[in-house]
Amino acid sequence: MLTTDDLRLIRALAVAPSMAAAARLLDLTPPAVTIRLQRMEQTLKVRLAVRQSRGITLTEEGQRLHAQAVEILARIENIGAGLLDPGGRLTGSLRIVAPFGFGRAYIAPLIKPLHSAHPDLEIRLQLSESPVSDAAGADVVIHIGQLKSSSWVGHLIAPNDRVLCASPQYMRRIHDLQHPSDLPRYDCLCLRENDEDVVRWRFTPAAGGGKGVAIRVAGVLSSNDGTVITDWALAGLGIVERSEWDVAGLLAAGRLVRVLPDWSLPTAPVMALLPSRTGVSPRQKLFLDAAKQALGLAPWRTLPKARKGPR
Repeated sequence: MLTTDDLRLIRALAVAPSMAAAARLLDLTPPAVTIRLQRMEQTLKVRLAVRQSRGITLTEEGQRLHAQAVEILARIENIGAGLLDPGGRLTGSLRIVAPFGFGRAYIAPLIKPLHSAHPDLEIRLQLSESPVSDAAGADVVIHIGQLKSSSWVGHLIAPNDRVLCASPQYMRRIHDLQHPSDLPRYDCLCLRENDEDVVRWRFTPAAGGGKGVAIRVAGVLSSNDGTVITDWALAGLGIVERSEWDVAGLLAAGRLVRVLPDWSLPTAPVMALLPSRTGVSPRQKLFLDAAKQALGLAPWRTLPKARKGPR
């Protein structure tokens, strides 16, 4: 007979890159996780996971058990979802951590209707330069870009591309920019995050089928603040890589122009991250549903088509 702790273990193993990472999610030691997994396999008489050079991988049987575990745990952890007041209003607290720019522009406006519908729900919106780093105790973390940490479960909120752009003023200085390898000859404005020493812009042909390239960018101007480098680009100081949501209005207004539009940068989807050790609570679901409804169609893509610069 499996217990709910066993189900939580298989859920953790499905998202963790290693036994040690799964142990951290469950607040256990790696040996304890190994022993519990072995006991589960002995009880079920099947192999559930295999250790490989890249980490731990669930077997086909483990994947089927994981699917069942997720469903069962979600029902157990959300038992209180139906115990609302007669009006269906939620109580308790919901802590959301989001990036400064995106949080101001798109997350803060979601709070008013949520508060109107659930006035007894305490909502705390914390804006941060590094939301994942400030996520301790958060119910939802808004993250722009691909999910890297296995300690969170990502829920796609909206699509978002990265674009390369510059001001029309700077574009008048560009005459022979045809390929990403030409970029080092121009002024590139670098966003340096997490104290990184090297900035690389990665490109693939927009039409697909071609070989991708990674260009090391070493401009003389750099900042850890995206708004700063966008302002520098508007001032005609160079070429910048920014999220589509952030510069769509500037592109549509002609204040910035696309650079190398025949090349694509890695996408940066808008994700809502939830702690993987818990199911989706009614409060989290309320926010996820509201965010997907408001942002799922990427409102920044409803603006007029942007002007394009050199290919």
